[in-house]
Amino acid sequence: MRTVLCFGDSNTHGQIPGKGPVDRFGPDQRWPGVMRNALGPSWLVIEEGLSGRTTVREDPIEGAHKSGRLYLTPCVQSHAPLDLIIVMLGTNDLKARFSQPPSEVAMGIGVLVHDIRELAAGPGGSQPEIMIVAPPPMLADLREWNSVFAGAPEKSLHLALEFEMIADSLECHFFDAGSVAQCHEDDGFHLGAEAQHALGLALAQEVEAIGWPDA
Repeated sequence: MRTVLCFGDSNTHGQIPGKGPVDRFGPDQRWPGVMRNALGPSWLVIEEGLSGRTTVREDPIEGAHKSGRLYLTPCVQSHAPLDLIIVMLGTNDLKARFSQPPSEVAMGIGVLVHDIRELAAGPGGSQPEIMIVAPPPMLADLREWNSVFAGAPEKSLHLALEFEMIADSLECHFFDAGSVAQCHEDDGFHLGAEAQHALGLALAQEVEAIGWPDA
């Protein structure tokens, strides 16, 4: 059996658009669950999604624990050995309080990749495969979140390209979630049920396409 860790924010947690952080889709509706069902019993899929999680930035309002980097090492080590780690972050880095351009959000992803490789948490102490997933662009109207994410919708349009360049430079797998899913109009930055399903199926295909050696 192979193991994949899905490390992300509220869209990995499965938060329902327009609802609170504890209102989430069911296990088989969230994209990791959809992917798990598509991959079949030969894969163990571990969900590690947290609402508000950033790449490397400690949130001065929501707390330092929202930094993905702070939790990444214990998370990876607790679930090792891992064949694959899928990282889908970046949306929360675009909050106005961080004042980060898309290029620096991508650099944060790069830091996480370096951290993962240093842990050597793959089978036999190897380095696990890493897939960087760019979140879909935000919608123009973020409703009550407009001030929190001031300027973010425009920045989000550039994340996929920046993430792809980082993935290429670090020789990671890459997938643009915006190619199969879009954010829901109820809040403009979360994935609805259909988008979760489409993303899960697409990522299952990407995982299978990696070309795994026979077990």
